[in-house]
Amino acid sequence: MEPPAPSTAPHTTDPVLVLGAGPVGQTAALLLARRGLSVVVVDERPGREAVGSKAICQQRDVLDVWEWLGAGRIAREGLTWDTARTFYRDHELFSLRLSDPGASHLPPFVNISQSRTEEVLDPLLAQAGVQVLWNHAVTALDQDGDGVEVTCRGPRGPVRLRGSHALSCLGAHGGVVREALGVGFEGTSFDDRFLICDIRADLGRWQHERRFYFDPEWNPGRQVLIHPCPGSVYRIDWQVPADFDLKAEEEDGRLDARIRQIIGQVPYEVVWRSVYSFHTRVADRMRVGRVLLLGDNAHLVAPFGARGLNSGVCDAENAAWKIAYVKGGWGGENLLESYHTERHAAALENADVTSATMRFLVPGDEEEQRVRTTVLERAVTDPAYHHRVDSGRLAEPFWYTDSGLTTPCPDRPFGGRPPRGQMPTPCPGVLVPDVPVSTDRGPGRLRPLLREGLTLLLGPTPEGTTGQRFTEVVRTAAERATSAPVAAYRISDLDTDGALDRALQPRTGQVWLVRPDAHIAAVVRGTDPAAVHTAVRTALGTVPVPPQSSPAEGTAGARTTTS
Repeated sequence: MEPPAPSTAPHTTDPVLVLGAGPVGQTAALLLARRGLSVVVVDERPGREAVGSKAICQQRDVLDVWEWLGAGRIAREGLTWDTARTFYRDHELFSLRLSDPGASHLPPFVNISQSRTEEVLDPLLAQAGVQVLWNHAVTALDQDGDGVEVTCRGPRGPVRLRGSHALSCLGAHGGVVREALGVGFEGTSFDDRFLICDIRADLGRWQHERRFYFDPEWNPGRQVLIHPCPGSVYRIDWQVPADFDLKAEEEDGRLDARIRQIIGQVPYEVVWRSVYSFHTRVADRMRVGRVLLLGDNAHLVAPFGARGLNSGVCDAENAAWKIAYVKGGWGGENLLESYHTERHAAALENADVTSATMRFLVPGDEEEQRVRTTVLERAVTDPAYHHRVDSGRLAEPFWYTDSGLTTPCPDRPFGGRPPRGQMPTPCPGVLVPDVPVSTDRGPGRLRPLLREGLTLLLGPTPEGTTGQRFTEVVRTAAERATSAPVAAYRISDLDTDGALDRALQPRTGQVWLVRPDAHIAAVVRGTDPAAVHTAVRTALGTVPVPPQSSPAEGTAGARTTTS
């Protein structure tokens, strides 16, 4: 389907349609509602379904989004872990302690089941006035320059819904939307399969650690991954052959033997089990006209590194503020298109990272097998080989350093992807660290403050002026660039204990422009109002920008650094 000529006029009456009520769809709907938009969610299922430990591992910055939406209990209920241990046979190769950038109050990761996450988010949809239509399967989609029409198979026959935009969160099997848009979904599938069992047992010594085993004696030639979950539940993933038969193993006792080889004679209960094959696929477009693809509907990756649901929530936050700004008349075609350029680059990054992991876990030829064996054997005695052992680089936010919405700063260049478990030094394109702050409303955190709109954080006041005058000059320059909400704060006024100053290390006269999704858009001289004005317009896609390098040449270049 050819994309319609987009209309940049604001549309405030038609709702935004969210297709799919999984956690990505729920998050997108809540983010849109939080920004004052009317939202309708549709889902083909009659209601919620328990799905075991699917998508269990939630990263700090995703927990931060949910907390802002009122779902802080996800982090509180989730089981916190901060150590990742990696073994080869009976040797522990290394353990990775996850960093705590910005003195965040949230843990690096928590484990909690997707079904519980959905249970927590559902009441918030009702509180926000979001309409959810269960038992409505999307069967067709069309759009014009003013909106989107979605046809559903409802409980009493066809239902047609009209919206200003549609966010498709239909998951891996939501091909109906991709086909309607003419979007390809190319990629690869892996022959090996993975057995997943959730067991309830007392394994206290493993309670706060992720454990990854290469070639253990109880799964020779393959891998095992163990994640702790709330309620004394442990998720165990075995890599198994393509012809693995779960039913046969249950019937003849081999499944029990598998579990006993790991936990010994400790009593246990199987809570859930399933067998999966993994795929790597990325849609060739994540935005066509007024329709955006999010989560598994746009990208599939292997689960090692927990980059599935975590990246889907990042899709939702990126999409929500941009649609809100387009509907508010504060952004247009460039801003909407930036959803594709930014999140498609993120999807390609995740695909590359997880594909490299899968090639290490499941070598495709004799040479890859030889390299894998050599790396693992040498890593037992030589720490220099530890960084080459790939059990999955854990989820991290994507850095929009090459985005057309980002104004580069020569004094704050992006240094490339940092080592595993570390975050880059704050610079344009990077998610700002969260820290305690104090405002006239009392103590709080930085990120919720930033999500209220465009934010200007001012460094030390230049000589020859006052802090009040400096703030007025900067705010005036920004307000002349846009009618969108703009707030300006002196860093020294917000900083309760010096954490913000330590994180940003602002120079005299420097201004940090931050987007509503808490990514740094620019670092400019506040004494130059024209630079502030241009940075704001650039961040909203309202000024022409020079052609950006393609993901393979630009953002993806960070992939060549230490991993």
